[in-house]
Amino acid sequence: MLSLISHDTPRSKILTVILLAIGIGLLFAPFLFPGSRSMETAARIAVFIVLVASYDLMLGYGGIVSFAHTMFFGFGAYGIAIASDTLGRGFSSLAIGAIAGILVSAVAAVLIGLISLRVRAIFFAMITLAIASAFAVLVSQLSTITGGEDGINYQIPRELTPAFKLMSAKIFDVSVNGKLLNYYLLFFCSAGLFLIMLRIVNSPFGSVLKAIRENDFRAEAIGYRVVIYRTAVTSISAAIAAAAGALYAIWLRYVGPGTALSTEIMVDILLMVVIGGMGTMWGAVVGATVFVLAQNYLQPLMQVAVDATKPLPLIPQLLDPDRWLLWLGLLFILSVYFFPTGIVGRLRKNG
Repeated sequence: MLSLISHDTPRSKILTVILLAIGIGLLFAPFLFPGSRSMETAARIAVFIVLVASYDLMLGYGGIVSFAHTMFFGFGAYGIAIASDTLGRGFSSLAIGAIAGILVSAVAAVLIGLISLRVRAIFFAMITLAIASAFAVLVSQLSTITGGEDGINYQIPRELTPAFKLMSAKIFDVSVNGKLLNYYLLFFCSAGLFLIMLRIVNSPFGSVLKAIRENDFRAEAIGYRVVIYRTAVTSISAAIAAAAGALYAIWLRYVGPGTALSTEIMVDILLMVVIGGMGTMWGAVVGATVFVLAQNYLQPLMQVAVDATKPLPLIPQLLDPDRWLLWLGLLFILSVYFFPTGIVGRLRKNG
């Protein structure tokens, strides 16, 4: 069935098993890993798979380096927040906010692309960084609309909150409430967006993008309008990033600069793309899952290791949970060293 959708199968038995494990884990996460923290982690993985894949659509397939991706993510998130805050809770508010965020992102990406994509890659990256920084400052200044540095807390439809009970009985000891519905709304929308991107990169449009990535002068010479194609993929990528931001905002019920616009998110996206493997949608699945799990569970695992090695000299100090960022950085360095083409690239090479 997957080949009918995209003709882009994992092409590796080990990768297929990993992807199936991730897919099944996310699909049944509320039942397999009960608890609010595990559901939060699963929701974050689902959102970041879409966000990372949308960035890889632009970087790995279009060869475009941009630092404005969190801005588009923020458009979607703030669209939901502002619409819900001004229009009140309701599915119509969510729809208006999501559509507005997606349209604004797509239009902004077209304008940025037409103005800036004629310059060399590094200059385009600097331009997008400047625009994203300016937007972050603007969000902080327009506190009456965006909540400034404090962000916006808002209400979503009651059917998507824990207060709503779909049924009194539990399924595998899990309450069937609005939070569960919210999770599956996020999961299935994320899965749909990912399949759309998978179809795009395996379409004739995707083939042209790969040709432009490999040699833009040759692609221009045989008749392709390189700027138009790059602008189109930037706009598509931005719209999907905004949709991911909207889903994340519905899940969190809070939007602020730290959750939608921070430089840390942009760095995380780059790390996930590199870990998973550029130029392959499946890399976004693996990279986002590995990175988010490490972010959420590396510190507790280090505490377990400290408790287990207390009698030994020096090791407990090295494994102190406060040093988790150091070890996360080392894991990233090792992954780049042993998997220069990303985890997916190495697995595909080995079959």
